[in-house]
Amino acid sequence: MDESADATKVEWREWGEAAFEEAESEGKPLLLSLVTRWSRRCREMDEGAYADPRVAANLNEEFVPVRADADRHPRVRERYNMGGFPSTVFLTPSGAHIAGATYLDTDGFRQVIERVHRVWEDKGADAARVPRALRDAEPPAGEVTAEIERLVAGQLDEKFDSDFAGWGSSEKFPLPDTVEFALKRERYQATQTLDAIERNLRADSGAFGRFAHGRDWSDPQREYLLETNAALLRAYSHAYLVTGDESYEGIASDLVDYLTGTLWTGDAFGNAELAEAGARTPVDDTAFATGNARAADALAWYAAYADDDTARRYAERALDFLDTLVADGTVMHFDDPSSESGLLADHAAAVRAYATAAQVLDRDYLDSAEAVASDAIDRLQSESGAFDDGPRAGVGLLDKPLHPIDDNALFANALVDLRYLADDPAYREVATDAVGAFAGAAERMGVQVAAYATAASRLTTRPLTIELGASAGSDLHRAAVRLADHEKVVVPDAPDVDAGTARVVTADATREGATTPEELADLVQQSL
Repeated sequence: MDESADATKVEWREWGEAAFEEAESEGKPLLLSLVTRWSRRCREMDEGAYADPRVAANLNEEFVPVRADADRHPRVRERYNMGGFPSTVFLTPSGAHIAGATYLDTDGFRQVIERVHRVWEDKGADAARVPRALRDAEPPAGEVTAEIERLVAGQLDEKFDSDFAGWGSSEKFPLPDTVEFALKRERYQATQTLDAIERNLRADSGAFGRFAHGRDWSDPQREYLLETNAALLRAYSHAYLVTGDESYEGIASDLVDYLTGTLWTGDAFGNAELAEAGARTPVDDTAFATGNARAADALAWYAAYADDDTARRYAERALDFLDTLVADGTVMHFDDPSSESGLLADHAAAVRAYATAAQVLDRDYLDSAEAVASDAIDRLQSESGAFDDGPRAGVGLLDKPLHPIDDNALFANALVDLRYLADDPAYREVATDAVGAFAGAAERMGVQVAAYATAASRLTTRPLTIELGASAGSDLHRAAVRLADHEKVVVPDAPDVDAGTARVVTADATREGATTPEELADLVQQSL
């Protein structure tokens, strides 16, 4: 339990079997407080409603209060998040929802407690409901075609805010995956959005806040998460590659300084930092697999584009840390005995990081990518082809399958990389099954799932592939990586390519024999 929880007057239980057994034996509902260590509003609720003696006494008497950290329990987060943190959720002893909200002040919380208590007294377990995402066990399947890319690309135009940039008409999130998708299809929208993000979400440290409350990017949320900043480092790095605009390289360079200077713990990247009262204070130095994998991936791409030794070194160090979390292909969420293992988000991010490293740093990383991918395929792929978010086991609603489209898309894109890095068509088949599992809902998809459309595009049309008879770091390799297509695949030390030469493969043709960066550029131009 964290210090903020300990300072309240509520008798918190840890998330786990004991709390649910207590609720069942005593015939009480549970109160789940789902929090993060970086959220200012979570601390405000601890200092407000949960510190109120009458509220605490009511909770301790009539409910079983449970505290869960959303970052440490991502499967709990996905099933009980009410749209922000804190999430305040009342549950039956079986784990089904009774009612829920986000932040509540003391008076509002008293009213909710009274209302839930009356509902429980009147209906008991009959008041329960299961979220729709968990009631519909399998997503709507369909064929993987170019129509998926077209539909989501159409949403870029429909949802783009021509006045303020970004997509949507209310609060603005940076949506790095959407920016990357747009870089290749609607470059103006992508660069306008990156410029707006830089103007409005960027702190003096070079880090970016999570989102802005206003449509015009005003009132930014001053919380600096590793995953957000790693994803934006990747997006700005790719923007530099595609446009050649050195301002994007400068922004990415500042992000490298922030990650390596502020979030680096000495062994890995910490999870988050929160700005408060004019001062930036680290609040969570927990090193999670997903965040470190995303950081390694982004740093490796930036190092390749900008020839930056610091980024390269820290990418390798993050990958070394990731290695310590992997045992026989299974990824531990973070380095602690209480940690879960075998979560899709961790596996997907790790496979992409290792696959990127195999393209950019050293082909030897391919072995790690394949081991983690194989473990996820064996453990997490459902009959529909989609991947579960983790093991179908645990208290509450954790035994119910959930197929997050973002993590499925991330994994599918990584599997496309593996198909060409390892020269194994089986990876493409698995990725096609995963993308196809959601294809029946393509007409309803928005720009937020652009990574899914990227995966569909790379499955329906082979990505530009550069196969090299040369190692990572050679002049020919450096030229291949810097070709202005961020969805390409670069294969160093390709076993069937003549030493010192490069082969360019597209869906339409194979051209080979380039021995210099200039000849490689000519081959690519002929192939497009």
